[in-house]
Amino acid sequence: MGFNRQASRFTNTVFYLVFCVMVHIAPVSCGRNKEETPVIPPLSSPLSRTIIGFGVINVSYTYVTAGPEEAGASSGYLRRGSLVRIIERRLVKNGGTVESWVLAEENAQGNVRGWLREELVDIYDNEGRAKTASESMSR
Repeated sequence: MGFNRQASRFTNTVFYLVFCVMVHIAPVSCGRNKEETPVIPPLSSPLSRTIIGFGVINVSYTYVTAGPEEAGASSGYLRRGSLVRIIERRLVKNGGTVESWVLAEENAQGNVRGWLREELVDIYDNEGRAKTASESMSR
């Protein structure tokens, strides 16, 4: 009987310890009405290559500017379906809104290099996909 009493005491002690730990952890894990903040990766990964990806211009034509702003000096223009390399990405405040801009460089057709709003270019992770998209736009 002594063994059963010790085993019972041990079981009760373990149960009590587990219960105490759970009571203390439960409020923390329930959240206390905290706001969740989404994790947003950086615009340009510190591990990125010299380019972020490849893009295809998705509007009939667009001016490329020297800086990430509408009023910047024009560096040239790109037509729909033009294949570009995306080198950098920036968020720019414009009044009360935030716009995403990309630094693009025309791949094979010319020496156009400059900034354009990200919404004007479809971005792909590899050149093959971008070429396929570019070819389908030019048909």
